[in-house]
Amino acid sequence: MKLKSSLILLFVLVLGVNVSAQESESAAEQVDKLKAQLLDVQGQEDSLRTRVQQLDEAIKPENIERSLAGVGSTRPEELREHRRRQLSIERDGVLAQLQTLETSRLRLESAIANAESQAYHDSARPRPTDTNQILMAASGIPMWFVFAGGGSVALLALGGGAVLYRRKRSR
Repeated sequence: MKLKSSLILLFVLVLGVNVSAQESESAAEQVDKLKAQLLDVQGQEDSLRTRVQQLDEAIKPENIERSLAGVGSTRPEELREHRRRQLSIERDGVLAQLQTLETSRLRLESAIANAESQAYHDSARPRPTDTNQILMAASGIPMWFVFAGGGSVALLALGGGAVLYRRKRSR
């Protein structure tokens, strides 16, 4: 019975060490994923900025006139005003998208900084060796559990010693 509980405790300790090793890999992987997302957001921002520049150029009165030069109308002023409103609405929408992407970019940059810091701290932790592997693994176990296990081992050793002493004396 005691052997089973000792094996279970050892299994839990080894599993805890393996999980902490996997966490450092996931922090580094998360940094890579966040950087890929940041590149994607920056690409989208660049295309939206280019579109805003195009719309700013198209909204100029002379360019609106040029775009409507081939269109005949009895009310050209209304056509120009309608075209200007369309371009303004489109530009406002693109600016709103750009603002959203800028917020996303700032959040991603902050998340990358945090993930890089976490990855650095994970890599700076000492790797468990034979002497400190149990201590590293036991860091997640409550102290009362560790002391109770050690106390029960001591009681078992004392009990075994007493039994051996009685047997030796009775012979």
